[in-house]
Amino acid sequence: MAITTCVFDAYGTLFDVAAAARKAAARPDNFEISKNWAKLANDWRLKQLQYSWLRVITDAHTDFWEVTQNGLDWAMEANGVSDTRLRAELLELYWNLEAYPEVPKMLADLKDAGLQTAILSNGSPDMLEGAVSSAGVGDHLDAVLSVESVGIFKPDRRIYDLVGGHFNCAADEVLFVSSNGWDAAAASGYGFTTAWVNRSGEPMDRLPWTPQHQLTNLVDIPVLARA
Repeated sequence: MAITTCVFDAYGTLFDVAAAARKAAARPDNFEISKNWAKLANDWRLKQLQYSWLRVITDAHTDFWEVTQNGLDWAMEANGVSDTRLRAELLELYWNLEAYPEVPKMLADLKDAGLQTAILSNGSPDMLEGAVSSAGVGDHLDAVLSVESVGIFKPDRRIYDLVGGHFNCAADEVLFVSSNGWDAAAASGYGFTTAWVNRSGEPMDRLPWTPQHQLTNLVDIPVLARA
């Protein structure tokens, strides 16, 4: 069946999650992370994801903002950073993440082709609203779907159900795009056509399913959708 709907993970897929630490590190007052900001950003993102998975398997759901703060606190301690002012600054910057450079045109091309577009994210609605607004991509999205309407994080199948429930489309009409290999793999097992945006050249996750497509950026998503 032809693709009618393109759905994107948000953090790390459309929005650059390293931007908060990178911007903070460029400010003179934040010399404490001027050299190790990339490691801090990577540790923050990894713990953010790990805590979301752990909350799923322990049935201890909370919103993604708390998980994000917990991940940052771990990353700061692991990197020997204790400045409470810097912590507040990093969290404030996380509400205003940049989109990757190719995102606005890519989304506009999908809309011009008559496709439906959406975000499907672990992010809480207010976090996603902030990111969409700061990136200036709201006009190119038909929906922003948050796991908070279900109360559990990805990759629970009920999260992927949100797409069909909102758009009244079949799974094989959906192209799902994520920078997380595990997310793209789980969505493939669900029945979506999937594309893994592997910007850093990571190995494929060893899971029962694999994404049908692997890309280094989002430029060719409209081509995949039309194909």
